[in-house]
Amino acid sequence: MYLRRNDLVMVISGEEKKHTGRVLRVLRDTQQVVVQGINLVYKHLRRSQKNPQGGRIQKEAPLPASKVQLVDPKNNKPTRVGFRIEKGRKVRYSKKSGEPI
Repeated sequence: MYLRRNDLVMVISGEEKKHTGRVLRVLRDTQQVVVQGINLVYKHLRRSQKNPQGGRIQKEAPLPASKVQLVDPKNNKPTRVGFRIEKGRKVRYSKKSGEPI
């Protein structure tokens, strides 16, 4: 997968279109990502010692990785990602600007 933790991504389709956020988690087996502040859902919690109040909390739910694109660091627009070998190392680069990420 071309996304990693702490990457800045933009949502390209759905209810949260055009919103940006940082990747918190990458779920490789299901091809999904959890993005900070995007796709918030309510989770209902029972009272416990850890959470004596109970109630409901908002948390980020996973999104399909195909619904987000990496933001190009040069011009702050979404871009596709390519891979190439530079000095014996595999690096990601922006298809729009050609800059390594």
